[in-house]
Amino acid sequence: MTCLDRKTLILIPAYNEEESIVHVLSNIQKECGDVDVLVINDGSRDNTAEAARKAGAIVVSHIYNMGYGVSLQTGYKYAVDHDYEFIIQMDADGQHDVCNIGAIYHELTQGKHPYDIVIGSRFLTQDNQMKVGIAKKIAIGFFNMAIKLVTHKRFTDPTSGLQGLSRRAFTAYSLYDNFDTNYPDANIVTKMLLNGYWMREVPAIMHPRESGVSMHSGLRKNIAYMFTVTLNIVVVVMQFHLIKKGRKDIVEELEVGFPA
Repeated sequence: MTCLDRKTLILIPAYNEEESIVHVLSNIQKECGDVDVLVINDGSRDNTAEAARKAGAIVVSHIYNMGYGVSLQTGYKYAVDHDYEFIIQMDADGQHDVCNIGAIYHELTQGKHPYDIVIGSRFLTQDNQMKVGIAKKIAIGFFNMAIKLVTHKRFTDPTSGLQGLSRRAFTAYSLYDNFDTNYPDANIVTKMLLNGYWMREVPAIMHPRESGVSMHSGLRKNIAYMFTVTLNIVVVVMQFHLIKKGRKDIVEELEVGFPA
């Protein structure tokens, strides 16, 4: 069993995940015992909130569907307000195996310089059952190259939603305009690396979705996703260099990304 400090919060955004959320919460309890789990019910039309609450989770509900990024930021704000030191965020659909929690927590809390952000990568292990579509592979490969070009750091899975965050990191994310709530993806990884946050990847076991449909399903959605995140990476880099040159007046006119 993985033992987590009482100041650790497991964060799960959920939208219409009634069929899978109970199973996910049960697995977390088996793996971690008595740990605080926060489910952000993002305006679900089914019984996600009730099912999660009955399974022992803390539930915060949006009145209507606001999107994945907003749900994450709601969780970050909750963690700041309730004095948590660490967040481990994972999906509600059963893709992220709970066996990953221990490895992520270890990197957040141990060593000479514990990391601010730890990303679970599906591409660093051969044991995954989860298959990635061709369009998504192309997008991830492109983002990998962009991050390496801009930051000189290599990441294999910058789009992964399985992450661990230190208080320093999730406090930054919780502030107004400090987190891209539309596409919190490779652009955010780029921004945090440029601003000196300590980040690394760990191998992660992932599974196919137990139910529902991915928000990136379909060729058109993948193309739009790739284009938008790429544009956001460009803006993030522009912001970073403008701030270094003292041109905050121009930075304030850019709507994507967040200030250093």
